[in-house]
Amino acid sequence: MRRAAEVWPVRPTVNYARQLAEALRTETIGGVIMLAATVAALIWANSPWSGSYQALRETVPGPLNLSLYQWASDGLLAVFFFVAGLEVKEEFVHGKLSNLRDAALPIVAAIAGMIVPAVLYLAVSSGVDGAARGWAIPTATDIAFALAILAVTASAMPDALRAFLLTLAVVDDLGAISVIALFYSDQVHLTPLLAAVAVLALYGLLQWKRVRNPLIFIALGVTAWVLVHESGVHATVAGVICGLLTRVRAGADGESSPAERADHFVRPISAGFAVPVFAFFAAGVRLDPQSLGAVLTEKITLGVIIGLVVGKFLGVFGGAWLSVRLGFARINEDLYWRDLAAVSVLAGIGFTVALLIGDRAYPGMEKITTAVLVASFIASVLAAILLHVRVRRRARDDV
Repeated sequence: MRRAAEVWPVRPTVNYARQLAEALRTETIGGVIMLAATVAALIWANSPWSGSYQALRETVPGPLNLSLYQWASDGLLAVFFFVAGLEVKEEFVHGKLSNLRDAALPIVAAIAGMIVPAVLYLAVSSGVDGAARGWAIPTATDIAFALAILAVTASAMPDALRAFLLTLAVVDDLGAISVIALFYSDQVHLTPLLAAVAVLALYGLLQWKRVRNPLIFIALGVTAWVLVHESGVHATVAGVICGLLTRVRAGADGESSPAERADHFVRPISAGFAVPVFAFFAAGVRLDPQSLGAVLTEKITLGVIIGLVVGKFLGVFGGAWLSVRLGFARINEDLYWRDLAAVSVLAGIGFTVALLIGDRAYPGMEKITTAVLVASFIASVLAAILLHVRVRRRARDDV
């Protein structure tokens, strides 16, 4: 007779948890969960029970006098930006950004992809009081949605196209968190800010000293987050700085680096919980004809839509083309300009960071959220169509 261990799998819940965590490390699954959270929020906010959605969003639990929405935008997005910081550090040390010649194309594309949308937004919204506060809303690309759409619609495209989009998004994330820190922080209080600097310096020192206990770094990261929040600087800055300070080089014994281990454990939390919860609390706006009509006619919201849909394409594609034309960058031999054009449209998906900046620029202004959702939807559909056409054209040419 066989033993029970041979009949039944050992700890099936553990195996399932591992499979789930592995799935959440892929952009497709994370993007689908975030989309589902967004749809759930929109359905609830447009239902007869919309009042309960707003009440939940504004509930203030626990310390720091933060609502659930504020915990999501300040706290959970710090987890998202921690992962972004790890990606930036990895790219600069081991990835595309470590080689200036290879990195020039996505770097210039990312920078132009932030400048052109801001300029278009300011041009469209000119003459409106307070419009300048929102200049950065259309500058950010949502990497989870963008990579998910690329994976679903264009998995047959060369890996170089995904690498271009990923590198562009890494630079874009670094630019976005810099913009938030510099332009969208509250009045700065020096004492907690200096204390946060000291805690972050200790975090970096212990990484350099190769201290291994993760609980120490978790405690330091949480402490830094609280201090940065109390200083008036947006608390997500603490997340990205911790990511940038985490060591990415493996030990002499070949063991994986702290950044690799942290990414392995934290990315599923970010993709499967932190970002979807933020999307759920941020995306619940009215979508009745009157609200949509206002978004398409008012200068500020129209500036957001044009900045994301048109500005991102012009900036990313124009920056890439100009950098190659001037001779300090090169396009991968597996790619065509039409491939980059399709991905440049995809960069107009501005969901997560655009919503965050929009709330910092215009707190409680639902029309901004609606504009970001409309623009991201338009960019998603256009990019999916263009990528599908490119996949079919490539397949036909290869026959």
